[in-house]
Formats: sequence, C-alpha cells, structure tokens
Amino acid sequence: MSQSLHSIRPWRQIDRRKSRQIMVGNVPVGGDAPITVQTMTNTLTTDVAGTIAQVQAAADAGADIVRISVPDEASSRALREIVAESPVPIVADIHFHYRRGIEAAEAGAACLRINPGNIGSADRVREVIAAARDYGCSIRIGVNAGSLERHLLEKYGEPCPDAMIESGLDHIRILQDNDFHEFKISCKASDVFMAAAAYQGLAEATDAPIHLGITEAGGLVSGTIKSAIGLGNLLWSGIGDTIRVSLSADPVEEVKVGYEILKSLGLRHRGVNIISCPSCARQGFDVIKTVEKLEKRLEHIKTPMSLSIIGCVVNGPGEALMTDVGFTGGGSGSGMVYLAGKQSHKLSNDQMVDHIVEQVEKRAAAIEAETVQAAE
Repeated sequence: MSQSLHSIRPWRQIDRRKSRQIMVGNVPVGGDAPITVQTMTNTLTTDVAGTIAQVQAAADAGADIVRISVPDEASSRALREIVAESPVPIVADIHFHYRRGIEAAEAGAACLRINPGNIGSADRVREVIAAARDYGCSIRIGVNAGSLERHLLEKYGEPCPDAMIESGLDHIRILQDNDFHEFKISCKASDVFMAAAAYQGLAEATDAPIHLGITEAGGLVSGTIKSAIGLGNLLWSGIGDTIRVSLSADPVEEVKVGYEILKSLGLRHRGVNIISCPSCARQGFDVIKTVEKLEKRLEHIKTPMSLSIIGCVVNGPGEALMTDVGFTGGGSGSGMVYLAGKQSHKLSNDQMVDHIVEQVEKRAAAIEAETVQAAE
C-alpha cells in the first residue's frame, strides 16, 4: 500500500521489522523487498517430470520460491535436472544427511534449508556452510518444535519458545563464526501460540530475514484458518519476510492461501481480489455460484485489482464505489455494473459472468498500461 493511503488511513499502517536483505537465487528476501510466497513440492523428487510440473504450477499460481526435499543421493541427482528447468529459485530441504546439503549446493540449489536439530555436529554444519559459500547458496536455518536438540529438551523439559529461540541463535552463531551471513531463519511449531511467541522473541534477537510458517497446520480448511491466525498476527505486527502456508493439500492451494493472507493485510497484491457477500434471501442472483465461476474464469489475471459481487442494494453500491469493477443485484433479473467506482450500466443476470470477465480484463489491461506509462 502506498504511503499516501497510509496517511489517509493510518489504522491500516503496518511497520515492517527492519531486517537485512539476502538473495535466494534472483529473489531478494528481507529489507524492503516484497514479502515472498513459498510452497513445497510433494512429489517424489526422483520423479523429475512430475516435480517440474508441480514447480511450474506453483510458479504459475504466484510462488516466488519453491522448496524440494532431498532425502537421498538419487534425489540429489534429480535436483540438478529440476533446477535447470525451474522458473523460480529452488530451496533444497535437507534433513539428517549433511552430504545431501553439499550435493544440493553442487546441483544448483539457490538455498539450503537445514534443520539444526537433526543435521548433525557443528563440524558437519560447517561443511554445509562451505558448500553454500562455494556455490553461491543462501541458507535457511529451520528450527522446528518437533525436532529440537536433545540438550535443549533436557534443559527446558519440553518444546517451548525459549528453547526454539536458543536453538536458532546457537546456529546463527555457527554461521556467523564461519563468516557466513547469507541466511534467513524460521522457528516453526504446529501450536500457533508457541510459534508466535518464538517468532516474536527471534525478531527481537536478530536482524536476519525471517521465514514464517505454522508447521503441519492441517488440511485445506483447518490449516488455512490456523495459518491465517498465526501468520496474520505476526505479519500484522511487522514480522516476516517470506512465508509458507503448510497444508495437507495441493501446493497450489498453499500459494493461493499465502497470497490471500498478504492481500488481506495490504502487504502484497496479485490478481483479482473478489469482495462478495455470503448471500441471503435478498439476493437478486445466485451469488455463490457466480463467485465460483468468476474465480475460475479470472485465475489468469495477475494484475492487482478489485471486484465486488454483491447480491442486493443494501451494501452493494457502497462496496462497488471502492472497487475497480462491481456488480450489484437488483430486481427483474438484472443488476447494476460499476466501473472504477462509478455506476455505469444495467445488465441482465444471464449475461453477468461473461460481461464481468470482459470488464475485468479491460480494466487489468488499462492498469498495466498506466503502470508502463508511469514507469516511462
């Protein structure tokens, strides 16, 4: 959101935490860079064609970065082929076997995600650091409540925010002692309260870019809600430079939910933001079916813009005044079309979907032309 809007509506202001910036491939993370959206493939990495197809689908949905698990040597070999075909930077997910981290760096991964609780000794971590430096990779320190180091569990008695923060800072120290600074950090938990507290403490203790996530959040509905609460709370307070929504669902759904969380806070905009009512007996057309059709028909629009679809005149005209394109249900099988916040023309309900798609496409083209003109 622009500063001009912040001055008009200061209650929408989000002051992002000041972090230093690193690069994940060609994507900046931290500093004043946009908050990036990540996902992770769930194919077998050795299924090169299937994994590339999933990476491409995620990228088409808006993913800035995609993570791929590298559990064995065969996956390391496959990773080289996948990286060569990927339209976005690839993060190699490394657990237990530090050699996989070295192999992933050699294969062209843009970033290595290592879990301090299971990667092994400090010496092994140092070898991974050396490979990252040699091949121009960044590193994500991935602390997880479910895999904390044994000595921390003995010290604190159970996984807790303090243990997660201590784990993260210990491993930051190892990277910094090795003069390696191209790293970001996460401290995930499936418990929203634990994750939020750990992230808040970590944000105060380091200037490293922070990767946000509520790990193992659940299925599409429950995981979306849990992630929206946990990530939304942190993002609203200014914490977070890159996010991943963890769902037991298609990775494309993770990307969509991630963008919706950022869009709802005005932190990132992509595609059409549909504002629609839940519908009731007052509706002048079938709102739910119409929105379902429009969501499908407008998936190709990447230009940030807004569309209001409201069933009746109670809130319809007011919402339409604030959107790029709007439709408000009326009577006798027709409603009113609004363009750029102004009442434009009446339209029959049976023509609604095709006409709205046409109007959105026209408005998107106009916005893109205005953007190009402004840049020139």
